[in-house]
Amino acid sequence: MALSTSSNFAKPDDAFRAIVEAHRGLSDAQSADLDAALVLILANHIGDLDVLREAIALAQRRMLDASQQQQQQQ
Repeated sequence: MALSTSSNFAKPDDAFRAIVEAHRGLSDAQSADLDAALVLILANHIGDLDVLREAIALAQRRMLDASQQQQQQQ
């Protein structure tokens, strides 16, 4: 199975909204805990270590790219 990076949601805005709403009213620590739990649940659902590794690498690249863009703007 290859990592899918295109939206698989019929209504992607609704999916994003559900994630945002799940964080409403939580402290920063609770929000981080929710994110960690969600990642582990979804990683288990994927069940493919190669896909998980690819997703981790993509997330790390995106974080690095965002950090570099912020530094360039300063």
